[in-house]
Amino acid sequence: MFSFLRRQGNKAEEQAAAYLKEKGYKILERNFSCRVGEIDIIAQDKQNTIVFVEVKQRKTNLFGGGLAAVNKAKQKRITLTAAAYIKKTKISYTALRFDIITITAGVLQHYENAFSVNNLTI
Repeated sequence: MFSFLRRQGNKAEEQAAAYLKEKGYKILERNFSCRVGEIDIIAQDKQNTIVFVEVKQRKTNLFGGGLAAVNKAKQKRITLTAAAYIKKTKISYTALRFDIITITAGVLQHYENAFSVNNLTI
């Protein structure tokens, strides 16, 4: 069961990465992980903004869909992981952004600046 879900997740992440490339984003990293958590896609847009993307795939929106799955606890893990990425890579950027891409019943939706974080310590 786990390997099936992982394969489905990988397909969703591939679809999201292809979508971002089409929009002119440069994919910097996929599945970055550290002791705090994991980020599905780290990209850079045309304005040199580093974009941390969480990808969620669902069959239906019955239980709130993918967007609802990125709760405050998940957002905190993502932001702490983003800080670890920036510290590790020492990447230069003009801004940071946290996006969510949901794929529900094959339909991709991109939520730019889906959540923000105050006082991100890097």
